[in-house]
Amino acid sequence: MTSNDTGHFPQQVGIDAYGNSGFRFAEMSHRGSLLCLPTGMHAWAVTTPTEITLESLAPVIAAAADIDVLMVGLGHDIIGLTRDVREALRANGIIVEAITTGSAVRTYNVLLAEQRAVAAALIAVERVR
Repeated sequence: MTSNDTGHFPQQVGIDAYGNSGFRFAEMSHRGSLLCLPTGMHAWAVTTPTEITLESLAPVIAAAADIDVLMVGLGHDIIGLTRDVREALRANGIIVEAITTGSAVRTYNVLLAEQRAVAAALIAVERVR
């Protein structure tokens, strides 16, 4: 992320493009996976769906009071999230949709434009399908 050295852009914004192992937003590019939260855009160390854990989603849980829907972009393949992850999100009042990264980006952008309380956890992909 070119915003600063911490991998954080201080506001939540729409995503302009994805692919090439990263994302473009706010006239910047970010290489790697991304958390889009009410607190801003954050680098996310997850590279595969199996790495989506309660620990990797801790920033989402911490912001739960400001999130109604979490779009999870799983890359190109759709697999189910673990029961403990789904239950923790549900216990914190967050509806989760786990779909391909492309679909998650598109839905996130629509919900954000509608000023909905949306967040996204997006695994970077090399190629757009």
